[in-house]
Amino acid sequence: MRTTVILHCYKDYHVTWLTDNKAYALLKDNPNINRILIYNLTTVLQLQAERFDVVVNLEKSPGICALADSINAWSKYGFRFDPMAGEAKSYENSHEAFKIYTDLKSKRKAKRVWQDVLFEMLGKKWKREGYLLGYKPTSNLRYEIGLNFLVGKKWPNKVWPKENWDDLYEMLIQKRYNVSFQQGRTDIEEYIEWIHSCKSIVTHDSLGLHIGIALKKKIIVLYGPTASHETFLYNLGSKVEPEGEYDCVPCLRPVCYRNISCMQTITVNRVCSEIEKVLEK
Repeated sequence: MRTTVILHCYKDYHVTWLTDNKAYALLKDNPNINRILIYNLTTVLQLQAERFDVVVNLEKSPGICALADSINAWSKYGFRFDPMAGEAKSYENSHEAFKIYTDLKSKRKAKRVWQDVLFEMLGKKWKREGYLLGYKPTSNLRYEIGLNFLVGKKWPNKVWPKENWDDLYEMLIQKRYNVSFQQGRTDIEEYIEWIHSCKSIVTHDSLGLHIGIALKKKIIVLYGPTASHETFLYNLGSKVEPEGEYDCVPCLRPVCYRNISCMQTITVNRVCSEIEKVLEK
């Protein structure tokens, strides 16, 4: 979802996008993509037999980098494969990006928006272009506020306690807001439809955040262990960050080593107040 912004750079190109089957719904019917290929052995062999003007690889997995290197193209951007070390390296224009996203200290110091980094990797200048969502939802607006409370298994450190979400729900109901807890937990298209049915989204740093931005929803995002400066909200909402003396924020680690995590310092009253401010704008 986050990388669809680069399609603005290739509007006059015939674009082939290789993706995992789980992400297909985010790309389908996108007018800026001419062909979507699902990653498997057959499509790998096909790509290696074709020729391209440009190959862009934004994955740092050594195997995917090796695939990018093996594809016939005039120009290549992003990350490549080092056959001597058996690991990912960077093409020209991507050296800083590689350092930022492989070294935690560099990432914390960089303070750069992800879209700006992506465009730099392609030798371009980002001018606040937005995401381009392929799937077009059809659901009607039903809720004032959607609570996007789930977090992927890889990043349990992002979690705002479930009891806080429950308390927030009760507080908003008492204020007579129409509120919905997250839907579409196992179906990406149902998930997009649910986000589309909400006027605003309260969320962790997650896929739902970026889908909400793509759909131009009002956004209230709760940050802790991840880098808030990477996300550009396009004036759609606000970021709520931890309070107190947490010099480890953002730690960029999936698991917290402290007795009280930074996410626990974000109070329900503060989030509720931020929601009201965003909705009043």
